[in-house]
Amino acid sequence: MDRTRCVMRWLMAAFYFAAGAVHLWAPDAFLPIVPAWVPAPRDVILITGLCELAGALALLTPSPRRLAGIMLALYAVCVFPANIKHAVDNIQLPGLPTSWWYHAPRLAMQPVLVWWALFCARVVDWPFRRS
Repeated sequence: MDRTRCVMRWLMAAFYFAAGAVHLWAPDAFLPIVPAWVPAPRDVILITGLCELAGALALLTPSPRRLAGIMLALYAVCVFPANIKHAVDNIQLPGLPTSWWYHAPRLAMQPVLVWWALFCARVVDWPFRRS
């Protein structure tokens, strides 16, 4: 299981590193999906990009790995309102589809991302724990 966890950790780190880079490179592209109640949306997008980069790197480093997994799981929960707004308001973002064939799996994947971060960081073992 250590090998599986390691592969999943590297995949998650690559995913969050790429996402963080995009948030920093093109923050204005994400502005339409930020809920209206979020203060300073552009700044929040830039901060989330930095958090994604830091989380990706920390996930690959043994000492902060557990905290990184917990924080990335919380991050996935915190950005869920933007994903909901993106889907419900049918907001078009460059390069992304607008159909529910895209949005439904993306929304369904959010809890998986929470679990994935916690599993990679050895916070949870489910469903692989032996009885």
